[in-house]
Amino acid sequence: MRKADKSAPEPGNEIHQMLPEYCFAYSKARPNRFAAEIAEESLVVVPEANIARVFETEETVKAILRAIAQATPKA
Repeated sequence: MRKADKSAPEPGNEIHQMLPEYCFAYSKARPNRFAAEIAEESLVVVPEANIARVFETEETVKAILRAIAQATPKA
């Protein structure tokens, strides 16, 4: 009979196998300071880095999206 491998984590003990930077301390959590700025009906989109480099400001993105919306036929 083989001996159990001691390097394998024990079932149910996975949380102790994580690196310390991945253990979240809920007692140190703070409310999201940006949440109040987001309106109830808003849609928040985070563009990928290569797309974000093209636009300099938030207003530029909004202007382009409004132009596309006006050019798009209504359903």
